[in-house]
Amino acid sequence: MISVMNRWPRIAFAGLLALFWSIAAARGEPLTLRYAQAYSAAHSIFSLPITVARREGLFRRAGLNVRLIIPVPGGSDKMIDALDDNWADVTHIATPFLIRAALAGSDAVAIDTEFKNPIYSLIAKPGITSIADLKGKLVGLADQAGTVSISMRRLLAAHGLNAGDYAVKVEEGTPARFNCLRGGNCDAVVLGQPQDLQAIAAGYRLLGRSNEAVPDFLYTVTAVRRSFAQAHREALIRFVRGMAAAFAFIRAPENRDRVVKLVAETLGCPDAIAAQTLDLFLQPGRDVLPVRGEIDLAALNEVIAMMAEAGLLKPPLPQAARFVDLHYLRAAGLQ
Repeated sequence: MISVMNRWPRIAFAGLLALFWSIAAARGEPLTLRYAQAYSAAHSIFSLPITVARREGLFRRAGLNVRLIIPVPGGSDKMIDALDDNWADVTHIATPFLIRAALAGSDAVAIDTEFKNPIYSLIAKPGITSIADLKGKLVGLADQAGTVSISMRRLLAAHGLNAGDYAVKVEEGTPARFNCLRGGNCDAVVLGQPQDLQAIAAGYRLLGRSNEAVPDFLYTVTAVRRSFAQAHREALIRFVRGMAAAFAFIRAPENRDRVVKLVAETLGCPDAIAAQTLDLFLQPGRDVLPVRGEIDLAALNEVIAMMAEAGLLKPPLPQAARFVDLHYLRAAGLQ
């Protein structure tokens, strides 16, 4: 009885909140979403789409107020908890962690793509000149369940190094792995931007990049609980429109200088490194960013195959459609 009574304030609050949203939508007023990020993502290149959408007023133009970016302690495995605990409405998340949460019973689904094909670099100490030289050495990788580590293991295997040929130190986030390399504790690490470009400029050795070893795959998405999404359809349509505008803004040649400045501010790096990062992403054929936030189901199926390859999923493998809801992209004319 006590537990039932304790639920009544929460139920009443949810009802009032739903009423507020319906009135605001009817009046054409801005709606509000709380967007969650992990600490490791908040100041990384993977926050670029949401940063552009907020800083350039693209969400406001879509009639949406994304006024809170909530740094979540820990890595991607904590992001669904932010939704389930109801202190975030939508969240940035790497696809393997969304898949794992959904298979464990979460009703979270992807509603758009934030990054499609990330570029991660395998960077080594100056004295290491090839991947073969890493035999018996310590390599700093991300969580073993993530596509970053899976793609790096594929790259290493393509050059003759299989699991057991090298030791692994798990470090969450590019900054932590860069510190492991600079501190001398790791012989090689996997780095994103800008740290990989900064390391190369400082004399560390580029041994290879993740996209040499994997086909197209879907890296990070915006996730939401189905139950929340169904009650806040209009806000999510506005959200995907704002994100689509951000991708268009990033690609527009006339915005290059502004985007470089935003990259430099977000990453805390010189403008020259920010420009190199942007050029790396926008090279023809890279497909690092989606065009409009669209979800590539074939690329998500590749993530499922990668997870199976790493022993994280067992047959029969689920299909990508299970983990997405394309309703909002379609309603916005983006999918």
